[in-house]
Amino acid sequence: MKSHVRTLQIAFTYIGTIVGAGFATGQEILRFFTRYGHWAVLTILFSTVLFIWLGTKMMIIARRVQAESYEDFNRHLFGERAGRSISLFTMIILIGVNSIMLAGAGAIFQEHLGMPYQAGLLLTILGSYLLLKRGISGILQINSLVVPLMLTLSLIIIFNTLGVPGAERFLFLPTDHSFFGAWMSPLLYTAFNLGMAQAVLVPLARHTNDEQALLRGGILGGIGIGFLLLAAHFAMSSQMPGILQYEIPMGTIAIRLGPVVQSIYLLLIFMEIFSTFVADIYGVSVQLQQRLPVAPVLVTPLLMLICYVFSQFGFSSLLSIFYPIFGAVSLVWVIMLLRAPMSPPPADPPGMDGKGITIVAVKPVIRITRK
Repeated sequence: MKSHVRTLQIAFTYIGTIVGAGFATGQEILRFFTRYGHWAVLTILFSTVLFIWLGTKMMIIARRVQAESYEDFNRHLFGERAGRSISLFTMIILIGVNSIMLAGAGAIFQEHLGMPYQAGLLLTILGSYLLLKRGISGILQINSLVVPLMLTLSLIIIFNTLGVPGAERFLFLPTDHSFFGAWMSPLLYTAFNLGMAQAVLVPLARHTNDEQALLRGGILGGIGIGFLLLAAHFAMSSQMPGILQYEIPMGTIAIRLGPVVQSIYLLLIFMEIFSTFVADIYGVSVQLQQRLPVAPVLVTPLLMLICYVFSQFGFSSLLSIFYPIFGAVSLVWVIMLLRAPMSPPPADPPGMDGKGITIVAVKPVIRITRK
């Protein structure tokens, strides 16, 4: 039973780490898949296979090489010098993304809840700090709450879309984009998201003793990501091409389902922002603890302070420069992951039988009595 629970926790965390706010709003799916029309279903299936294969492989290798952080993992893939450089660049991108996540949380409080923008930022930071005190278990718990809610909402959206005229259009949508662009898009999408997700998936794997749970969790997580991609694509295809004009495409789908579902969707977007923020902060904190001569208890508050400062000014212009570069680096990273051999499982500690069971040797006691 414990193994099955751990499998679900890993799967939910994998899904929640990939499915960030850009996914929840629908923009990522629209940009990487739906706009490619009739190719989208096949490219989503291709991306799903990559998520199952590469995500699982990354976690198993991370466990076998005992990688404490994604920097350890990158040093294993690229070597000492290149691995440190790639990890440093990844950290900069993650801090930028976290700053935008924090700004998005503030905007939700301001625009939809009628609360001050700064209150949204501070409440998000406080909640994240309290959750991060629980370590990796806190990340598992928040995703075990958010992801089932997201899967349930996706099912509601699918059943509602079935009754909409043009629901079958997801199979026949025309597109002006090239065949090459359509098939490069899922590769770039998978590479970018796995490159970001390594911040939490690597330490998660390191703290998982059961390799079979990692294997099953990676497979279930990849399938779940594929299901969510297909559900959103199915719903948005029925509204093409008009849905292209909206900043939050999935928001228009939620509005059609009534005020209750719309409120749940709004809560879901915030929870996705919150869970992604928590996971990324945790991953970067683990790396910074290896790099900085600072007490570990100070690293997380310092990192949150940096994100808070950047969230005041916006970070979109800087990320517009970094994102294409990081996309290219992620593609190289995925190629190295594809080529990486599977390391042998780590040796069990003395006194373990390979299944986590302690072996106790009992010596016979011979008592000699003298008459």
